[in-house]
Amino acid sequence: MFLAIDSFGTNRASKFVEVETQSMSTVLAKLNEFVSSIQPQTRKRIIWTIAMLFVLQLYFVRELIAAELIFGALFAALFVLVTICYLIGTLWENGLNWADQGVRAVGGFARRSYVTLEELSKKPFRHLRSESAQ
Repeated sequence: MFLAIDSFGTNRASKFVEVETQSMSTVLAKLNEFVSSIQPQTRKRIIWTIAMLFVLQLYFVRELIAAELIFGALFAALFVLVTICYLIGTLWENGLNWADQGVRAVGGFARRSYVTLEELSKKPFRHLRSESAQ
């Protein structure tokens, strides 16, 4: 005894039905009898139709895989382009900061050097007791 399957496909415990089980050879014999009852020309057309559908299915799957690979390559190229632009922008910003710090350091050094040179220019080059000074 097996549980019956109602119209929605679920098993109902309240409906008991006897289900006849068949061996595989019986099912294949019935299928062979059904196929042999079909006219040869119709059978040939059915086989060709199934073969065409199978080939078209393979073709469309190949096309979808090829399209996916092309889109993947395009997205990868776009990702690389955006990454390069981001890196250039980041390097530009950091380069400006480094240049600003370098200019400040060089400016401070130049200012100190200028002050030192100015102080040296105010001092006499010769000692007060030298012959040329007297």
